[in-house]
Amino acid sequence: MTELDNFYLKLVEPDRSVFIALRQLILSLDSNITPEWKYKLPFFYFKGKMFCYLWVHKKYKQPYIGIMDGNQLEFSELLQEDRKRVKILLVDPEKDIDVIRIKVILKEALKLL
Repeated sequence: MTELDNFYLKLVEPDRSVFIALRQLILSLDSNITPEWKYKLPFFYFKGKMFCYLWVHKKYKQPYIGIMDGNQLEFSELLQEDRKRVKILLVDPEKDIDVIRIKVILKEALKLL
């Protein structure tokens, strides 16, 4: 089993379900998106370029999608905080995932690559 597989297996609910759902959603966007293990977190590449990653926000304790070059996107849901290049999209594990909105944001991010 790989470190990437172990990442998902070690999570506890409801975070595990959220991360697995986000992984499936991201991979369903385009057949050129590949999952990788980079910087000790699950990363997704598009045609060899860094696209996005999954992690848990330290302050809010919520899963999020970190979007590379997200600083070029203008969506009210995205947070920049102290990051220069990345914006994040928090996902509340206690609520239904807004799949349509996430797809819209991620498709716009793909256009930047």
